[in-house]
Amino acid sequence: MPEKLNSTSFFNQYRFWIIFLSAALVVEIPIISLPLKWFESYFHEISHGIAALLTGGSIINIQLFPNGAGLCTTRGGSRLLISFFGYAGAVFWGVAIYYVAAMHQRIAQLFSALILILLLTTLIFWIRDLLSFSIMSVLLMIIVLKFKLENLQYFQMLLQLIGCSVLLNSLKSPWYLIDGRSLGDGASLAQLTGMPEILWVCLWFMLGVIGVLKLAQVKRR
Repeated sequence: MPEKLNSTSFFNQYRFWIIFLSAALVVEIPIISLPLKWFESYFHEISHGIAALLTGGSIINIQLFPNGAGLCTTRGGSRLLISFFGYAGAVFWGVAIYYVAAMHQRIAQLFSALILILLLTTLIFWIRDLLSFSIMSVLLMIIVLKFKLENLQYFQMLLQLIGCSVLLNSLKSPWYLIDGRSLGDGASLAQLTGMPEILWVCLWFMLGVIGVLKLAQVKRR
């Protein structure tokens, strides 16, 4: 019994790092990693879309691809904020998902219901192609199936795993923009502001690091 208590205490003490490292391992496993990559892509693209809506623009459509890439096509709004909030929004979503899941089991369920509504709204209004529809359907199914888990601790852990994978992606993905092709959000921001792309990449990375450090201090309630 003491050994079991010690192992439980160890897990709770280092819960974030264990789940974060687990997410880092899972996203490297072929096929199994695909749903996590689709969640990562979705929260990046919907962040672009939300920025467009909040600055007076509109979402034309959202596309998700099997390899984890995505595209959000918008009209109007602030191009600067829309470009910035793809990666910045992913940091927010990653932190929010993990933090809320750590608060309370019932709150985690409620937050999952809100994510479910967001996914459904996206599917109904902004998905235009069969491939994206299929990927979104898988994400919806995952969220729905999580409500079937009898042990709410597993529910929390799975939600935290998704949050960590989204946050992890926000740390890694910006660096892929440094490819000399002047494409993507960083290049767009560089054109709009005159600030080098690498500065925007470093800013996104630092936001992700701050998110990681903040979550490492979160205690399970």
